[in-house]
Amino acid sequence: MSTDQSVPNTVDAYIVAFSPEVQAILQQIRQVIHEAVPNLGETISYAMPTFTLNGKYLVSIAAYKKHIGLYPAPTGVEEFQEAISHYGAGKGTLKFQLDRPIPFDLVRSIVQFRARGQGEKAAAKKK
Repeated sequence: MSTDQSVPNTVDAYIVAFSPEVQAILQQIRQVIHEAVPNLGETISYAMPTFTLNGKYLVSIAAYKKHIGLYPAPTGVEEFQEAISHYGAGKGTLKFQLDRPIPFDLVRSIVQFRARGQGEKAAAKKK
């Protein structure tokens, strides 16, 4: 997506702004996220596709020139420290290089972990 474009208002609009190769990767990641946790919502937040569970932020993705970013913050990275050692880019951020295979199983695990954490938080609030 070039910097002179306006911010898309849907995940579909975000994805089509990229090359066909990047579109395919984004769609695969999107599918993995939805398979990991069914019935997620989608929105654009901070100009990135964001997936929500019961209206609350779960994880975001974003495409860049050489990588795809996955943003599971505030939790979801530290718990997978060993698995993400090749993908870490900073606190709460993973970088998947476009010239390497995307670790879809890791994406699935992180999304499921985040969903469990949200479920536990919601259950604790009800008590």
